[in-house]
Amino acid sequence: MLLGWAGTAAAQLQVETIRQLVEENTRPAIALYREFLSLPNDANYPDDIAAMVAWLEVAFDDRGFVTQRVETAGSPLLFAERHVDDSAKTVLVYLQSDGQPVDPTRWNQEDPYTPVLKERSATGEWERVPWNLLQNSFDPDWRVFARSASDSKGPMTQFLVAMDLFAKVDFQPAFNLKVIVDTEEEMGSPNLPPAVEANRELLAADMLLVLDGPPHPSNEPTLGFGARGIVTVTLTTYGPNVPQHSGHYGNFAPNPAFHMSRILGSMKSADGRVLLPGYYDGIEISDDVRAVLEAVPDDETKILADMGLVQADAVAPTLQESLQYPSLNIRGLSSGWVGRESRTIVPATATAEIDVRLVKESSHERLLGLIRSHIEDLGYHVIDHAPSDEERMAHANIVTFTSNFSYSAYRSDMNASAGRLARAGMRHLYGKEPILIRTSGGSVPISPFIETLGVPAAKVPTVNMDNNQHSPNENIRLGAFIEGIAIMMSVFSQVPD
Repeated sequence: MLLGWAGTAAAQLQVETIRQLVEENTRPAIALYREFLSLPNDANYPDDIAAMVAWLEVAFDDRGFVTQRVETAGSPLLFAERHVDDSAKTVLVYLQSDGQPVDPTRWNQEDPYTPVLKERSATGEWERVPWNLLQNSFDPDWRVFARSASDSKGPMTQFLVAMDLFAKVDFQPAFNLKVIVDTEEEMGSPNLPPAVEANRELLAADMLLVLDGPPHPSNEPTLGFGARGIVTVTLTTYGPNVPQHSGHYGNFAPNPAFHMSRILGSMKSADGRVLLPGYYDGIEISDDVRAVLEAVPDDETKILADMGLVQADAVAPTLQESLQYPSLNIRGLSSGWVGRESRTIVPATATAEIDVRLVKESSHERLLGLIRSHIEDLGYHVIDHAPSDEERMAHANIVTFTSNFSYSAYRSDMNASAGRLARAGMRHLYGKEPILIRTSGGSVPISPFIETLGVPAAKVPTVNMDNNQHSPNENIRLGAFIEGIAIMMSVFSQVPD
């Protein structure tokens, strides 16, 4: 690690300098990455998060940042700042450090927190490569497998390495830098909105850069300017108090799985459109917006084929346009047992887990209200708790309805200051305009910053699309890891206008 910071602002770095610095420092960058990946980061284990935050404090301190913890009701956020000049613009950077939970039995390695290097064999299988091969060779198609390899310790490490390489040539960005590290993103960032509100002066900036996610599947340079929000719903229907023998009581005891099937099946048409009246209200796709969406080079036939599908849902005519509408997705179903554990019973309950991806034009309160009203219109008594014996005797059809709102959608002007800075960085490195994504399908907790701080935002993606994020065997392609460092160096070497 490089100690201190004594660089001076200068003209933007030449592309040749960026490429040379990255190439010459590939191995120490990977060594730092391996060290970071070895830290467990499931936000359900606060002690692990605390250890990781301590590691990050040292990492930012060593790179000339002043750090402080932002206490919340859960794990603390980490704030880091490097001040250049009172008259300079200030760029706030959002980074994430926590990761999804792991089930080691589903991973093709002993420990998801012990990174391994792999290459694809002639038969298409991933086979382990000794780390010491990197001493004398480098294959951009090799991959590092570990939890958070892409989401999001990859971007975090790329940022830290970019700061290291700036220092090697005595360069510093021509703006003040503030960094906020989210330690509970995979839990829905429940404590982020109040923390941003309580620390608006600390976080005040002219623009926000979000370092997260993969580029367009074409792997062309990409920037994002919006993302859908998210609210989740849990539905539970009820049958007998305890599972009953299906021979003795089938045809007599109502089956909660059929109740759930009726509810869920009534919410969507056969071609995938939500049938709840008013669900898509307020969304208008103008000719200008459609032109932006159509400029994204999606190969929808290939996207469908890669997923083993032949036909898309009919919410909108294209993938990009479909992302401009709120979704209604069943993310999990449970009733009784299946497979080798299946048994001939009438189940006691059925549960559906639903996620609703929000867009800027639709509030979560309104959409939740439409879902709840629809269930009530089907004849169900809707409550927010497990029914008591008295309630079970008073109502034949009961649904428990609970929800959890994480954050709203956001969308930022592509031509605002954040967009101009990020686009300039991409043009500088690649000599062409990047793909511009109006709204990405996934959710990131950026709306609290935009709503509270009033700043424009741009998302800079730097990891490979096929990275298995949130799943077993998460990975990053070494070529993408190294290229991401170059992207960050180019973006952060621009001069904001």
